[in-house]
Amino acid sequence: MPKPVVLITDNINPKAKDILAESCDVIFEPKLSHEELLAKIATVDGLMIRSASTVSADILAKAQRLRIVGRAGVGTDNVDVTTATKQGVIVINSPEGNTVAASEHTIGMLMALARHIPQGDASLKSGQWIRNKLVGVEVYGKTLGVVGLGKIGRRVAKACLAMGMKINVFDPFLSKAMAEELGVQVVSIDEIIEKSDFITIHAPKTKDTQNMFNRDTFARCKPGVRIVNCARGGIINEADLAEAIKAGQVAGAALDVFEQEPPDMNGPLFQLGEHAHKLVLTPHLGASTEEAQVNVALDVAEQIKDFFAHGFAKSAVNIPLLRQELLDPIKHYMPMAEVLGNFIRQRAQGVAQSIEITAKGDLSKHAIEPLSLAVLKGLLSSAKEGVNYVNAPSIAEESGIQVKTATTKNAGNYLNLLEVKMVTEDRTYTVAGTLISDEIFRIVDMDGYQMALKATPNVLITPHHDRPGMIAQVATVLGTAGVNISALQVARSGPEAGGESIMVFNLDNAPSEALLSQIRQLEGIYGILSISL
Repeated sequence: MPKPVVLITDNINPKAKDILAESCDVIFEPKLSHEELLAKIATVDGLMIRSASTVSADILAKAQRLRIVGRAGVGTDNVDVTTATKQGVIVINSPEGNTVAASEHTIGMLMALARHIPQGDASLKSGQWIRNKLVGVEVYGKTLGVVGLGKIGRRVAKACLAMGMKINVFDPFLSKAMAEELGVQVVSIDEIIEKSDFITIHAPKTKDTQNMFNRDTFARCKPGVRIVNCARGGIINEADLAEAIKAGQVAGAALDVFEQEPPDMNGPLFQLGEHAHKLVLTPHLGASTEEAQVNVALDVAEQIKDFFAHGFAKSAVNIPLLRQELLDPIKHYMPMAEVLGNFIRQRAQGVAQSIEITAKGDLSKHAIEPLSLAVLKGLLSSAKEGVNYVNAPSIAEESGIQVKTATTKNAGNYLNLLEVKMVTEDRTYTVAGTLISDEIFRIVDMDGYQMALKATPNVLITPHHDRPGMIAQVATVLGTAGVNISALQVARSGPEAGGESIMVFNLDNAPSEALLSQIRQLEGIYGILSISL
C-alpha cells in the first residue's frame, strides 16, 4: 500500500519530519499562504500546523483525502473543528508540550510588571537614568489570585509560593484536599476579583471566560491590582482594561495574548499615552522556547505516526476517534450530552465529587460510553483547556470526580432521556434532556423543575417566590437595559401557588454583571444564574 502523505507547514521543528518520514511521505513547506494550502490540501492524508495556518471550511471542502490535522500546540482556534468532525477528520493537539515554557513566561511577566524591568531597560538604552520614576513593588507577602489551576497554573502557583506570596485559586474542579496539598486556598471568582494584589489567568477561552475581565470586573477589583494574562486573548476586554489603567484602578497589566493577533496598533492598548509604561506586552511568546517547540513538534508527529499505524491518537479533540459501531446509534445525542455536562457544571456550586449519567428509554438500548465522554467533556471544558474525548476520563480522575453510568428502560413521559446528576460537597444537582429529532433536543428537567429549554448562548435562571408580578418585574429590568427575551418559561416546585418557582429566559444578549446585580435586588428573587450554552 502507498504511504500516507503528510504536509508539514508553519515553521515546525524539522525533527517532526524525521519522525514521520519513517512511515509517511512528508512534504515540508515551512511557509504556505492560505491559497497555497488550498491548492495542496487535496493531495495529502495528514496535515501538521502551528498557529500561522488556518484550516477553515474552504480548506476542508477540498481535502478529499485528509484524515488527520495535528496542531503543534494547545489551542485549536485556527481549525474548524466542527466541519472537520462532520467530515470524519481527526483534530489533535499537544496539550502539555509547552507547560514549562508558558509557566516560566508568566513568572517573567509578573516580575517585569512588578519591577518595571522593560521600561528600565528601554530608558537606560535611550540614555536616561530615571530611577525615581520606576519604583516597583515587591511580590513578597502579596495575594496572588490564580484563575484556573491546570498544569501551567500549578507551576506558577508553586513558584509564587516559593517567593512568599499568598495564593488564592478559583477553579471549579479543585477540591479542598488537593488545594491543601498544594498549599493554596480555594476561593470564589468574586474573592479573586475583590481581594487580589496580582491576578494571573490560566483558563481557556470559553463562553464563560470570554470578556470575564471587563469594566464591571475592574470596578470591583482591589485598587492598584496588577493583572497577567499569558493564557488566551479575549478573556480581558482590552478597551475596558485601558480605561481602568488610565483611571488608576488597575496599576498595570502584562499581556502575552490579545483579542486580535497581531493586535491593532491603533487599538486602546497602544493609545495610553502617559500611562503606556504601566503595560508590559509580548507577542504571544508563552510557548516560544526552543524546548517547547521541539516538545510539541515531537508529540504531534508521534501521534500522527501512531494514527496511521494503529488508528489511534491520544490527544484527539473531536469524536471521530470513537469506534464507529458505538457512535453511530447515538451520534445525534452527543451534542445534547455535552451541553448537559456544561449546564450542570455552571448550575452547580462547589467542587464536584461524583457524576452519574443515566440513559433512559430508547437510549438505554445503546452503549453509554460515548455519551459519558461527551458529558465529561462538556463539564470539564467549562474551566479547563485541552479537554477532549480521550483525556476527559483521566482529567476527571485527577480531579477526584467519581464517574458512574446506568441504564433503565423507564423514561417516564419521554421516549428517550439522558439524566446527569452531580454531587458536590453541599448537595446533589440534576439535569436531564431528551432528543426530539436528529438535530433538536430540549433540556426538560432541572432539579425537579419541568421545562422544555432550548440550549442557546444566553440563558438566565431566576428562582423566585411564586406570586403575581414576578415575571413583569424581571422582564421590565431586562427590557429597560435593552436585553431582548427570545423565550420564557416558568416552572413550579409543586402544583400549588405561593411556593418556589423558577423563570428561565432565553436572551438575545448576555446580561452584564451590573444588570444581574439589579435583578438580584428585586424583592422575591434569589440565587439567579446566568448560563452560556
